[in-house]
Amino acid sequence: MNTHFHAIIPAGGSGTRLWPLSRKASPKFLHDVLGTGRSLIQSTWDRVAPIVGPGNVWVVTGESHFEQVAEQLPEMFPHKIVSEPSPKDSAAAIGLATMLIAKEDPDAIVGSFSADHSITNVDEFRMVIDQACVAAETGDIVTVGIMPRSPATAYGYIETGDLLGLDGAPTARRAMAFAEKPAASTARTYVDSGRYRWNAGMFIAKAQALLEVLEAEDPPLFVGLSRIAEAWGTDAQAEVLAEVWPGLEKRAIDYVVAEPAAAAGRVIVIPGDFGWDDVGDFDSVARLRQPVPGEPRGVISIGGSCELLEVDASGVVFSESEQPRTVAIVGLDDLVVVDTEDVLLITSRSHAQDVKKAVSAAGERGLDDLL
Repeated sequence: MNTHFHAIIPAGGSGTRLWPLSRKASPKFLHDVLGTGRSLIQSTWDRVAPIVGPGNVWVVTGESHFEQVAEQLPEMFPHKIVSEPSPKDSAAAIGLATMLIAKEDPDAIVGSFSADHSITNVDEFRMVIDQACVAAETGDIVTVGIMPRSPATAYGYIETGDLLGLDGAPTARRAMAFAEKPAASTARTYVDSGRYRWNAGMFIAKAQALLEVLEAEDPPLFVGLSRIAEAWGTDAQAEVLAEVWPGLEKRAIDYVVAEPAAAAGRVIVIPGDFGWDDVGDFDSVARLRQPVPGEPRGVISIGGSCELLEVDASGVVFSESEQPRTVAIVGLDDLVVVDTEDVLLITSRSHAQDVKKAVSAAGERGLDDLL
């Protein structure tokens, strides 16, 4: 175990794509959406804590989620749960955590791992991260490129170059460029070329190297975060946070650090194939929960005390209702049913990405208690 390796878990989200299971007050990372007995953030902890050690895990989350995160991760050091007054995207979250880590450990290597993703092959994941830590010692920014399963249009892509021949990181390649979420025809071209990987948003780097890029590419953000980090843990923390945080620009780490560093030839890709999924909608959940090949598809029930009656049907049913309820599905394929105390959602897997439109409609009608 590298004692200088620290994991940052950004835990945010607006709760729209897995609504009504996920809400603003209770985003998807707090839910056991895959029926494993652990929430997504608990599963993330289970993956990264053995790599870095429990004392080297940091979570950045909204102020309103602090207590829920602390309750779900009792092994965490409470002072390493960093509360954001408002969402400012990943550059501010990861940047602030990196500064706080660098104050404790100037020789730190940091790795950011989203709180709401799924990984099925944890052993392979750990081997990839071991290589990433070795590659980060070069001073470059390291990312993980996922072997694409399909020409997906919901993910960004990373164009990879030649092998670098690094000792201890034999699969490391140079990252040539990052690409935005493509059209279907472009995605097919990417996958057929064999040179592109999905961008899973995992970044591993020396803390000082990441902060150097942040300072060069976004000086106002760097200065603001530096003021907050300097006051952190002192009597001035609340005052400085309230003064500086609202004025910070809302930007993703990809745009502030990864893309400029790649253009400068300073990003390394470690290819990974460990069953990664961003659990982006109910179709993704159904795919992750589908039976093993050869077994009947049927309807999968997750959570609650739902009594399920299915006839010639397939799909997934989520229940968070405290009152026992019977759900009957007859003659429908790839259905998604989500039953909560105040909302019943019925959709199909093919329309899973449209769930967020229902959230928008609820907001337009003033149904704020449902958001």
